[in-house]
Amino acid sequence: MMNKLSIYFSFILMFTSIIMLMVSIYLIINDNSILIEWMIMTINTCNIYMTMIFDFMSTMFLSTVTFISSIVIFYSSSYMMNDKTINRFIYIVMMFVLSMILLIISPNMISLILGWDGLGLVSYCLVIYYQNSPSNNAGMLTALMNRIGDVMILMTIAWMLNFGSWNFYLFFDKMNFNNMMILIIIASFTKSAQMPFSSWLPAAMAAPTPVSALVHSSTLVTAGVYLMIRFNYIIIQFEHLNMFLMLSMMTMIMSGIGANLEFDLKKIIALSTLSQLGIMMSIIMIGYPMLSFFHLIIHALFKASLFLCAGVIIHNFNNNQDIRMMGCLSYQMPLTSTMMNIANLSLCGIPFMSGFYSKDLIIETMYSNNINMLIMMMMCLGIGLTSFYSARLTFFSMNTNYNFYKLGSLSEKMDNMIKGMLILTIYSIISGSLFSWLMFSEYMMIIIPMESKMLTLMMVMMGIWLGYEVSNFSKLKMNMINEFMGSMWYMKQMSTFHNQFMLFNLSIKFQKSIDLGWGEYYGPQGIILTLKYFNLINMKIIENNFKIQMISFLMWMLLMWKI
Repeated sequence: MMNKLSIYFSFILMFTSIIMLMVSIYLIINDNSILIEWMIMTINTCNIYMTMIFDFMSTMFLSTVTFISSIVIFYSSSYMMNDKTINRFIYIVMMFVLSMILLIISPNMISLILGWDGLGLVSYCLVIYYQNSPSNNAGMLTALMNRIGDVMILMTIAWMLNFGSWNFYLFFDKMNFNNMMILIIIASFTKSAQMPFSSWLPAAMAAPTPVSALVHSSTLVTAGVYLMIRFNYIIIQFEHLNMFLMLSMMTMIMSGIGANLEFDLKKIIALSTLSQLGIMMSIIMIGYPMLSFFHLIIHALFKASLFLCAGVIIHNFNNNQDIRMMGCLSYQMPLTSTMMNIANLSLCGIPFMSGFYSKDLIIETMYSNNINMLIMMMMCLGIGLTSFYSARLTFFSMNTNYNFYKLGSLSEKMDNMIKGMLILTIYSIISGSLFSWLMFSEYMMIIIPMESKMLTLMMVMMGIWLGYEVSNFSKLKMNMINEFMGSMWYMKQMSTFHNQFMLFNLSIKFQKSIDLGWGEYYGPQGIILTLKYFNLINMKIIENNFKIQMISFLMWMLLMWKI
């Protein structure tokens, strides 16, 4: 039985997506932007405005977010059919969509933090939706990491008091770049899970799979990238940009290696998302925000499709996410396997899938610019690792022997789930060409040698070949290198356990030396001992009152006799 609430909200979001896409095309053709200022109230001489911006970037991103949200809610009506609290789940997802809309259309830091903080709070509610200990731990890690970004945005708001307004579009030529850009970049890094804040994204896979498709692959994690794109005019003038560029590249390499050592289906896709976020951040810092936005839109579509296909597979395997337990899906679930392979090929950048148009343009742009050799080598390695883990996932789940229970039954008779996946799969094929014609009306003349052009394709093919070779290995020898690479370079331990133990040890030392030591001796216990001492003296005086009077009288008589 279909949930009426999910169908209702899905229709509203799909209608909104179509309207926003039409508005975006209109704004691109006419080269216009719409800025709306709504005066909410006036207090004495202070006017409080709600500002909204509708340019081609915000409307296109809105169209993508609402489109994926519509598909995910429609998909959830079948995926979570037996969940008694499905209506609560849909309301939380709608709260997330509203927070995302508020973030996208806000050129004002005050309204932006409402959407920014709303994303963090709602994502926490979605991660802990399944109320168990692992989900609670993952939700707490997600919330605490995102609090760092919230504090950075609040400090940015305080800093912008120097300019007399929080509309950051009005002050790009007057801002103090170095002080404010550090805050903006750190906030973006926390939301987009860049190093050293990467540990929360794989942990957030404890959420339901539709949430992962919407929140942790295409919308929430790209909010940091979107904020960087909005501030790109001053980011490219930042003095220490190379340091953050290197961090983004290291994030891409780290997540690519980690995905090749992982056996959890959802975590592999999450680490691939982290790798693509590193590419988006890197190309922004090189100075091409439009290419980053282009890749952001296309990546959101095929990654949501990949997550929904993973959800169907997990649903059929009784919530088992270990890819070693899968196999032979190309025979058992041919339609799901086909759609998952299309999304994987798009992720690899195979011509002429949607991912090819953005990734190939990014690589060619980097080749044609004066980029140092280390950055180019890291980018090529990241592309090879992307093909590596995509091929490994495909061969593990599709071509190996059937490794699940012999009496297990796999089925694709889930109408809403298959329909939603089919729509996203079509976009995974055509969105690259479609959006390239929309966003880049003028040709970009890029002249590079044939060797450079073929190098990217060679890295992709080599990654696919290596993925096929390692698909026969179902067990890794856990030496120190594998443990280091597979644990995201101990990122989780450094951000949680290490800091926790360090703080606990420090607090124990403080407790022993201050609370139970000097603080106690010179504080409450010292005051009590001093009062006891003076009270004892007073009691001695009272007990010997007659003796003291006689001694005083005798001394007075001796003094008078002397005089």
